Amino acid sequence: MTTNSETEKLTLRLWRQVYQTSTLFKKCQDQIFEEHGLTTEQFALLVSIEYLGEPVRITDIARWLERSTNSISMIVDRMVKAGLLRRVRDRGDRRTVNTFITSKGKNALKPAARASWEVIQKIMSSLSYEDKGALFGLLGTLKYDILGYLNPGLDVEEIKRKESKPAGDVKKWLDTYALPSTPQAKRQGGKKAKTTIR
Repeated sequence: MTTNSETEKLTLRLWRQVYQTSTLFKKCQDQIFEEHGLTTEQFALLVSIEYLGEPVRITDIARWLERSTNSISMIVDRMVKAGLLRRVRDRGDRRTVNTFITSKGKNALKPAARASWEVIQKIMSSLSYEDKGALFGLLGTLKYDILGYLNPGLDVEEIKRKESKPAGDVKKWLDTYALPSTPQAKRQGGKKAKTTIR
């Protein structure tokens, strides 16, 4: 029989493991994106715009990235200055500002996404398909519990329903940005790892 003390110790060790893993993942990402002239935040913002589809409002980017509108607005300002994004006021509602990726931003995104995807696959290659599925489910449980804690009264079930939409958008994004571009490279990449998008 497990005692409260043992449960508490395991909970603390688990929290530390999740925190350290997340920190190390971020360090890997920082290193990869820096090699491609981007920060991790800039890459995430470019991915969010591509995934959500242009034009995108800053509030939508912030919601997708789980960040405040002000922090996203500051990142967008820096990216506009760097030539990675452009902002355009909506003609119908002058209060709304839409964000678009420039050709410079798209040219930076594609190789960075490919490099990141290769590292993610390499890091996760030690996990079986079943282990990946189990870990996905467990992390999802934690994520939804955290969302509920941070936002009392939030309809977490509705968020789960929205996030369980078909994975076609993610697959399309992977095909466009992350997977190798030559037919031979695609065949070789397909042999390396089985990819499942949930």
